[in-house]
Amino acid sequence: MAEERTVDPKLLELLVCPVTKAPLRYDAAAGELISDKAKLAYPIRDGIPIMIPDEARTIED
Repeated sequence: MAEERTVDPKLLELLVCPVTKAPLRYDAAAGELISDKAKLAYPIRDGIPIMIPDEARTIED
């Protein structure tokens, strides 16, 4: 059975996109933090957001 992971809402309030400094939104289904402004999806690995732009996935419209 897969364990559902969540991001602490207080942590999410503090984190911003390192590229744009814009707020992020949490995509629970993909396990990513999304920067709509930068069109990047930052992965969450073992409960730790990886906020490195080179590690982020580009989001297509």
